[in-house]
Amino acid sequence: MTVPLPTATTRWRCTLCGNLTRFDVTRSSKVVEYIHLDLAGEPKVEEREVVSETIESVRCRWCNAVDQVELVDRPGAGS
Repeated sequence: MTVPLPTATTRWRCTLCGNLTRFDVTRSSKVVEYIHLDLAGEPKVEEREVVSETIESVRCRWCNAVDQVELVDRPGAGS
């Protein structure tokens, strides 16, 4: 089950314990990076473009529930 990302008007909430602030997120990303190597060969990412990103799972840090997260409205978002 994929969980949608929170928006400017929504946030995550664990349906089991009510946690609103602490989550472990497993995500897959496809990115294009411009990497610059210095003369010693040390790489540095100078540009990064996210082509696609999928959240695979969200685990609550408080109760360890997996995929029990829902989107709820942020306080004051409707005003």
